[in-house]
Amino acid sequence: MEVISFVALAAGLIIGLGAVGACIGIGIMGSKYLESAARQPELMGELQTKMFLLAGLIDAAFIIGTGIALWFATANPFLGQIANLPK
Repeated sequence: MEVISFVALAAGLIIGLGAVGACIGIGIMGSKYLESAARQPELMGELQTKMFLLAGLIDAAFIIGTGIALWFATANPFLGQIANLPK
């Protein structure tokens, strides 16, 4: 029974730390975009395209981590191996 609680804890950590990392990354990237757009307004369109591309990649990494955490929470492939361990 304690293995299931560790899986829930691990899934929560994966989702929580992934969300914190994605938020910090997008915040830093947004601030640098605004800073560079203020310095060189003529490059704002090109920088905006790159910023949205990177924002999608950062969010994709978080969504993949969330999917893996939910996969472990619902259909953990390691539970079968743990059940076969000698007690």
